Amino acid sequence: MTSVSRVTICALVLSAALSAESASAASTWTDTSAPVTTQWGTVNEPSLPAAVCKPIAASLTPVMGSIDFADANASFSQPDTARIQAAIDACPSGQAVKLTKGASGESAFLSGPLTLKSGVSLWIDGGVTLFASRNPADFDNGVGTCGTATASNIKSCNPLILAKSTAGSSIVGDGTIDGRGGSLLTRGPNAGARTWWDVAYQNKTAGLYQQNPRLVQITGGSAFTLYRVTLQNSPNFHVVTDGVAGVTAWNIKILTPSLAYSVSGYACPAGTTPDAITPATCFTPETAKNTDGFDPGQSSNVLLAYSYISTGDDHVAIKASKSPGSNNLTFAHNHFYYGHGMSIGSETNAGVSHVSVTDMTIDGNDSPSGNGLRIKSDSSRGGKVSNVAYSQVCMRNVARPLVFDPFYSSSTGTLYPNFTGITISGLHYLGSTLYGGGRITFEGYEQNGQKNPLVIALNNVVFDGTQPLFDKDIATHYTLGPGPVSFSNEIVTSTSNDVTVSGSPGNATPVDCSSAFVPLNYVLPASPI
Repeated sequence: MTSVSRVTICALVLSAALSAESASAASTWTDTSAPVTTQWGTVNEPSLPAAVCKPIAASLTPVMGSIDFADANASFSQPDTARIQAAIDACPSGQAVKLTKGASGESAFLSGPLTLKSGVSLWIDGGVTLFASRNPADFDNGVGTCGTATASNIKSCNPLILAKSTAGSSIVGDGTIDGRGGSLLTRGPNAGARTWWDVAYQNKTAGLYQQNPRLVQITGGSAFTLYRVTLQNSPNFHVVTDGVAGVTAWNIKILTPSLAYSVSGYACPAGTTPDAITPATCFTPETAKNTDGFDPGQSSNVLLAYSYISTGDDHVAIKASKSPGSNNLTFAHNHFYYGHGMSIGSETNAGVSHVSVTDMTIDGNDSPSGNGLRIKSDSSRGGKVSNVAYSQVCMRNVARPLVFDPFYSSSTGTLYPNFTGITISGLHYLGSTLYGGGRITFEGYEQNGQKNPLVIALNNVVFDGTQPLFDKDIATHYTLGPGPVSFSNEIVTSTSNDVTVSGSPGNATPVDCSSAFVPLNYVLPASPI
């Protein structure tokens, strides 16, 4: 796959996406002005900073969407780090460091790890891209293995952007942060031999742990905001929070892989992807491993609104591996594409509670790895997941639309999963060309003397056409109705399997999905879909 062909394809997609009709539709689909009601109050759309402490002009110009020409020599791997970091360090609280185009239209910055500070915003202007270094030495935290796959799971890479114990910091603007996951590494044992995603694929092929940097890590602190920015091509997870009180992500776009590393429709030619060749020259969501979109962990008062996610792993993964767990999380008016689901878990041992998912659209593009709504855990890291409400969900082309699985892996222990107070009120599944109604799993944890049935209520849950097949229907206490549940006749009550049904499905109009599905390249021209 040559860079010229990628750009040609990108231009064709961009031309289609920006036709008059599409542009008009996109302006409607991306209306983000309405406030969102959450468990902790009404949240309004964020605003861009009123004051800029320091504008910084770009000095590099991408060629065909790539900056690889600039850092072929590993010694020139992060020319902009020092000036961006110095500006952040000197910026007063309440103001922003703004990355802008240069005087001659230069639009690229090339940086290694950056650290945000309290009250300061990093503003990436429209048309500007902050590219990450592809030199693993720039990210290594001292362990010495960043950019390799290891037998040990000791993490060895710092993130591109870290906010640690900050209050009121943010990343905003209509620009892009690009992790360059599909670019060849320039230093270390994999220099010139593997990309970050080739390293990640070794997890699957060799059972090793990839040592790749995350794109944005928020650790501790409060009141962090992501607004309007695009995050793409992360070598690992895109956005992770750990122990944060108050996170607002509003109208963000997360995409992996982009057209810079793939082709339209992700139709990579045979023999070009990581499962066939190393280094790969073309990537798909199935071959860009462990690239979660938005992962709130041990965090509270978290809002993801009006956002678009297409990636190679979980769209969202709510985690709770340590106290105080995760609670009060709202996901409203979001569009998901390729990915492994709107997920909770697998680490739930500290507890997840009060989760609201509303007005969500999932179009899985018939990916074999696609999931819809999912709660996953196992007895090595399980805990209580409670008060989770899904409403007004439109879904199509998803291999596994509903997955509630307390046996996510073969790992075992005494941290037993317990999924209770789960409700789905208003879900419309429009079917799949490849998978029909898809496969669904409903299962509680009843082993080792534990009796933790899945307690779930289904109301107005309608699958068009072919109904889903049950992978599991075990240890589940269903409440059905008052609206329809199209597959209710397939539920098999069983004393031995502890499957019970109360309530009775009735009639109601299914959720209206006639205008729900938005091609991602209408919103984000760098998208192959």
